[in-house]
Amino acid sequence: MSDTPPDATPVLPVTFRPGRTRAVLIVVAVVTFVTITAIGLLLKGLGPGERLSFALTALLMSGVLLLLARPKVVADETGVTVVNLTAKRRLEWAEILRVNLRPGDPWVFLDLSDGTSLPALGIQPGIARHRAIADARALRDLAEARSTAAPDTPHA
Repeated sequence: MSDTPPDATPVLPVTFRPGRTRAVLIVVAVVTFVTITAIGLLLKGLGPGERLSFALTALLMSGVLLLLARPKVVADETGVTVVNLTAKRRLEWAEILRVNLRPGDPWVFLDLSDGTSLPALGIQPGIARHRAIADARALRDLAEARSTAAPDTPHA
């Protein structure tokens, strides 16, 4: 989540991420790991391999939750880095034609100069809808201000 007030162009560099969602996922990951590992250690009659399998299962489940907490969008003077679940992509400002967050979209989509669209999971309206809308507007304002795309390129 950015620290920028709504309707203000942020000072660069700025990181956008779903703060509340991320906090919930991290807490649930820790609680899951501790709970499942504790259950494996407290159950009577389990051998060392079975106890280890409880701990490894807890680690795997927590790892997935932490992976879901990874997405972010980092904007700096030269461009944007989009970090999604398993992929990271660096974009120059000129590559971003439009920043979209339509009603019902699960996250922001970046329309790129190569004709593709890149999901940016770092801005998602899940728990904090108003924050996501403000972050999408801020990223759109940054992209419009820093893009060297043709002036007649439509922006939404």
